[in-house]
Amino acid sequence: MRRKHRVDDEAEINITPMLDIVFIMLIFFIVTTSFVKEKGLDVARPQKSDDPPPVEDKGPIVVRIDASSNILVDGRLVERNAVRANLERQRAEKPKSPMIIASHPDAETDALVTILDSAKIVGIDSISVATESR
Repeated sequence: MRRKHRVDDEAEINITPMLDIVFIMLIFFIVTTSFVKEKGLDVARPQKSDDPPPVEDKGPIVVRIDASSNILVDGRLVERNAVRANLERQRAEKPKSPMIIASHPDAETDALVTILDSAKIVGIDSISVATESR
């Protein structure tokens, strides 16, 4: 006798109920999620700049001539041949500052001319001449 091979139905897993549960959970999470925009500050950060920081001017360049025709640059006594070098240093420290020459009425004109010539060579354009009272 021959046995008949009967093809048994293969056992299959039915995933339909699992998909239904996943979709129901997805809908639940979407509905219960709160879409609240939190308050905060918008901060605008400055952009990186390759420019050097601006140089702050520290006031005018003051040159004084006393009654004995001595020249004082920044409160220091300066020889006549060193006026140009001192003005160049002051100009490097304060590039856009004006220059004020405070001259005593009894001072020689030669000291004033020396300072004006040195200022012209250094490149100081804004020069004011003032007279000190006696």
